[in-house]
Amino acid sequence: MVRRPAKHNFFRGDSLLTYDQDTRRAIRALAGKVDTTACARVWEAALAAKPTGPAAWLHGDVAPSNLLVRDGRLSAVIDFGGMAVGDVACDLTIAWTLFTGLPRRVFRDRVAHDDATWARARGWTLWKALILIAWKSGTTGAVADAGRVLDAVLAE
Repeated sequence: MVRRPAKHNFFRGDSLLTYDQDTRRAIRALAGKVDTTACARVWEAALAAKPTGPAAWLHGDVAPSNLLVRDGRLSAVIDFGGMAVGDVACDLTIAWTLFTGLPRRVFRDRVAHDDATWARARGWTLWKALILIAWKSGTTGAVADAGRVLDAVLAE
């Protein structure tokens, strides 16, 4: 059975337009706290970068907490409840949430998607970082790391 992005996976893999209002509201809410001009530029570029290939299976939540590492190597990916067929760009957020510097560049080179896919991946990452910074509180790893992730997205 093929499952399109929907409520079961928070529409991950669907069009970024799904999160357009949330993203723009977060950018406005963070005025004076983040570089809203740069955020808007990344978001607009992501929206303009249309998929050119067919939809594919995606995990929907490739996050550090869903990766198992043994002896410094990836040994498993867990939590497949968000799987769907859609835009795999949402799974590439791991480039900014896990990797920094050279490892991020190596990951991008090895995964080998086109520039439009990477622009949408930046958009997915921007959306998540912004909403975590704007509306989430607490000390979970993702919330605590959202500022660093946003900085990395904006630095590219």
